[in-house]
Amino acid sequence: MTFSQSDFPHIKWSLLTFLLTLTLGGTAVFFSQKIAHKAQTTLLNAQQQLKDARNRLNAARDDQANMSDYTQEYSAIQRLDIIGDEQRLNLIEDLDTLRRRNRVIDFKYTIAPQQIYTPSPALDSGNFILKYSSMKLQIELLHEEQLINFFDSLRHDINGWFILDKCSLERVSATSAQLKADCEGGWFTMKNRNAK
Repeated sequence: MTFSQSDFPHIKWSLLTFLLTLTLGGTAVFFSQKIAHKAQTTLLNAQQQLKDARNRLNAARDDQANMSDYTQEYSAIQRLDIIGDEQRLNLIEDLDTLRRRNRVIDFKYTIAPQQIYTPSPALDSGNFILKYSSMKLQIELLHEEQLINFFDSLRHDINGWFILDKCSLERVSATSAQLKADCEGGWFTMKNRNAK
């Protein structure tokens, strides 16, 4: 089929309608693709936001569970007088109670003034100031096991955090069965920097 110049007036409206429909259709397809692309981008962003929100929710749940555990641990060490001001009077009274239990023949001690503790290697203590009161002990014993039992009692029966640094053990005399231990250690406390 061939068209001539004389056929143009008969088909011009149809041709114009066809071109207009083709233009509108092309424009509609173009904008539809743009809208579809934008919707896809919006969907991906929404999915990422949902994933991030779920991750934050899971992290918050984990933090809540950890907070419960840490609160129990914090309360436990607070009850042991490790957090807060040093309870020196309680410590002295507890040492006298330990003396009355006769775990060893006798012991003498000196406790130095409390100082800020700087561990080596350095340690990030977070929101706490570490403090340490060094202590020297002279203990009279019948046998070595008494020394072990004494430090077990010191650790379990007295509030606080005692750390033993060193001990030396020797006989009182060549003819005596008694032993003498010279030990050094100290009491740790942690003071919250924000506490009043």
